[in-house]
Amino acid sequence: MSDYIQELNEGQRAAVLYNDGPSLVIAGAGSGKTRVLTYKIAYLLENGYRPWDILALTFTNKAAREMKERIARQVGAERARHLWMGTFHSIFLRILHAEAAQIGFTPKFTVYDTADSKSLLRSIIKEMGLDEKVYKPGTVQARISNAKNHLVSPAGYANNKEAYESDSAAKMPAIRDIYRRYWERCRQADAMDFDDLLFYTFLLFRDCPEVLARYRSQFRYILVDEYQDTNFAQHSIVLQLAKEHQHVCVVGDDAQSIYSFRGADIDNILYFTKVYPGTKVFKLEQNYRSTQTIVSAANSLIEKNQRQIRKEVFSEKDKGEPIGVYQAYSDVEEGDIVINKIAELRRQENYAYSDFAILYRTNAQSRVFEEAMRKRSMPYRIYGGLSFYQRKEIKDVIAYFRLTVNPNDEEAFKRIINYPARGIGDTTVNKITAAATSHNVSLWTVLCEPLTYGVNINKGTAGKLQDFRCLIAGFIESVAEKNAYELGTEIIRQSGIIADVCQDNSPENLSRKENIEELANGMSDFCAQRLEEGNANTTLSDFLSEVSLLTDQDSDKDGDDEKITLMTVHSAKGLEFKNVFVVGMEENLFPSGMAGDSPRALEEERRLFYVAITRAEDHCFLTYAKSRYRYGKMEFGNPSRFLKDIDVRFLKLPQDAGLVRKVDEHAASFRRENRENFVSAMYGKRDGGARPRQEIIAPTVPRNLKRVTPSMGTASAASHSSAAAGGNAVLPGQFIEHERFGLGEVLKVEGEGDNAKATIRFKNAGDKQLLLRFARFKVIG
Repeated sequence: MSDYIQELNEGQRAAVLYNDGPSLVIAGAGSGKTRVLTYKIAYLLENGYRPWDILALTFTNKAAREMKERIARQVGAERARHLWMGTFHSIFLRILHAEAAQIGFTPKFTVYDTADSKSLLRSIIKEMGLDEKVYKPGTVQARISNAKNHLVSPAGYANNKEAYESDSAAKMPAIRDIYRRYWERCRQADAMDFDDLLFYTFLLFRDCPEVLARYRSQFRYILVDEYQDTNFAQHSIVLQLAKEHQHVCVVGDDAQSIYSFRGADIDNILYFTKVYPGTKVFKLEQNYRSTQTIVSAANSLIEKNQRQIRKEVFSEKDKGEPIGVYQAYSDVEEGDIVINKIAELRRQENYAYSDFAILYRTNAQSRVFEEAMRKRSMPYRIYGGLSFYQRKEIKDVIAYFRLTVNPNDEEAFKRIINYPARGIGDTTVNKITAAATSHNVSLWTVLCEPLTYGVNINKGTAGKLQDFRCLIAGFIESVAEKNAYELGTEIIRQSGIIADVCQDNSPENLSRKENIEELANGMSDFCAQRLEEGNANTTLSDFLSEVSLLTDQDSDKDGDDEKITLMTVHSAKGLEFKNVFVVGMEENLFPSGMAGDSPRALEEERRLFYVAITRAEDHCFLTYAKSRYRYGKMEFGNPSRFLKDIDVRFLKLPQDAGLVRKVDEHAASFRRENRENFVSAMYGKRDGGARPRQEIIAPTVPRNLKRVTPSMGTASAASHSSAAAGGNAVLPGQFIEHERFGLGEVLKVEGEGDNAKATIRFKNAGDKQLLLRFARFKVIG
């Protein structure tokens, strides 16, 4: 037995060595699933399988690269290079390019990204005379995408009564007609969108049995990573390929199924053993990432879900500290609490900034934390920002590349026909589009012979169109002669794009120029790397195939090594950090208000919370605010129901969260009542077993507290005495409760009447000077 097999624990080893039939590997968080997949492939290669016999499907290019690199270390780079390993879309794109003629496409078909699809749909909606405010391109696109992911063709959609009733209820009954036109226009343009890469692969295998038989024969063993994230189309294609030989191994964790909004179907993994009878199930239950306490807390949370494959994840790392629960008076104080805790841990335990992640349910929550970090000069990055290939200047250049490779690409054509400006307006483009639609040909075909297709234009416009056609035709002639870098840089120069961005030295144009230069660098690297690997496929078409599959997460950004990471919980899946803050743990925020009372939706939200907690290695903190600005107004909320799903033994409750240090009797009472309030609200009375209440958790305030009024500010003892007679006063040394900044101590009071100000030192927000007539706080002692 190979040495690397001995590195595996008992569960991992069993999963690697079993290859006699279908297998389902349930991999708990941090349990080493990548190692299992890697070693299983290496083991197959050492036991009779050739690299091209193995099909390994992943969800990100990054995952595929990492696994291939690990396999190369075990079996050698040459053997690893010939593996069919990559994302679903990249592998199926490769198959479709090879088999394009079987389904009515050319091998040079291009791939529309989301923006291209929306643009085409917008054109179709406009041509049909529909109201874009009702038929929003994004909404229409989502419905068509959902249909494709369920393998529903335009004809099937038109005949689906439920789909029509749903569209009609949404006041969009014409979606079935839009879908049909969109399908036809993509075929005319010799283009597919991302969903088509799945749909057409399924159709290819369904309608061409000899092709399916050939790939079934080739792929003697199939492995799928993150199976809980597969949609119906992906699941169906795997079944097409594996149905006969049953040599299929899928790896995943149903407890981390969080992408239903993208079409992922948890039933694919829950019912895998029913689809593949005789499946052997392996459970990877040892967590190598997190402390025992974090793992136990996550277990106690996820066990509340009904629909799951039961497992008991454990850790042999140190016990670790309880998960800290922090209550904030407001979203502002929540930001201060988190930033202060980061500073404290860095000071006490010497963590780097990159050891911290702040996870939130919605992108809008990042603002407060960004502001808090700017004030403290803490470096941070927003994970999943606009990717390099989504920037405008890059998309413009790529559109030229696409039109050069595939002149029938409608969206690329419309994007660049008048960029840089060459005097070809929307009216002319609309005439070309109308002619193409009526004659059932591409826009490029009409451009080449506008008079033949009845395009009514004057001589000047005809000359401009001829110049554009000659420009692109010249690039097309060079496709076979030049590599991606040579032709790409030629297009950048001759198209006039580089001249356009160099018109002035504004920061915006300098940035655009740098981005285009970086694109050229990327093409150069692409060519050089492929040549070094012995791969002669360095054309512009090859480069576009690789670029079209890039995602935000696959694009690593330089200079982000020493920064605090802010991201949504969805973006955090697959990552890990020493210290994790899960913020905004409030009802209608986490769980999302969109989940409503749907048990299925709430279980997915709970899985999302499980994913958040299990990103943490050493420390995990949960925070919630009693109030926050949402939709332009202050809202008051309840703590998340998910907090009570965690066994209290693994939590450090918020008895001291957000409190200033006090020495009088009020302090002890305040902290004690605050903790009791939390326990009572979340877990019910200790002795009565009452059901948990869903109400605002707030510290109990002594009865003598009074709301500060505009008239109470004072700077002198005499005026204070006068104000005191009226029952309203604030003096240095007093403690107050502010509705946004939390608890603080009054350091000094100055000014009189409407001009009275108080300088207050808040536990988390620091020193602030407040004008008393507008201040919103209570005196607590």
